Amino acid sequence: MLTVALTGNAAAGKSTVAELWAGAGVPVVRADDLARDAVGPGSEGLAEVVEAFGTGVLGGDGRLDRAALRDRVFRAPEERAVLERILHPRIGALREQWMERQRETGALLVVAEIPLLFEAGLEGGFDVVVCVDAPEDVRLGRLVKDRGLKEDEARRIMASQIPGEEKRRRAHFVLDNDGSRAELEERSLALLDLLLARARAQVRGGNAP
Repeated sequence: MLTVALTGNAAAGKSTVAELWAGAGVPVVRADDLARDAVGPGSEGLAEVVEAFGTGVLGGDGRLDRAALRDRVFRAPEERAVLERILHPRIGALREQWMERQRETGALLVVAEIPLLFEAGLEGGFDVVVCVDAPEDVRLGRLVKDRGLKEDEARRIMASQIPGEEKRRRAHFVLDNDGSRAELEERSLALLDLLLARARAQVRGGNAP
């Protein structure tokens, strides 16, 4: 089973690529979905987050108010580090459980979308790393216009991540998302064909292309 990590900075287009690959029949797991599970209602993860940050990070329904927590931790790096210490081990355990299930079902290729792959030092756990990237001004515009963030909040989020140039250098493949969705779809599906060929070669015991 070929394991692929899909990464990139905020608003680069990772989720779009993940959606396209999932639509093509590839098993994909998203870090954001795992994070929601890790702090779901009644979970130990949620209890630990509340213990660390107080009940002010809860909504009226008792669930985690992700927007409130995000605003808080991106204003204080030390608090973001506390949150990561709570979440990352739990997310990692859930991801490993998912990967094992895919392995048991005989999956040829699996993809894990991990925004903070390099920041968390997880790149060594995958056969291939794919980075989705877009110019900084384009990503800023997407965060403000498409996601409704205030510009200062968007800039804080962007500043907390390793620069795109370094992620490009450290990845095996780079998908540029500086044009239309159709262009990104063409690029991402072409890369998927290459990755599937590599996965089949791995199963045959031959050399990857």
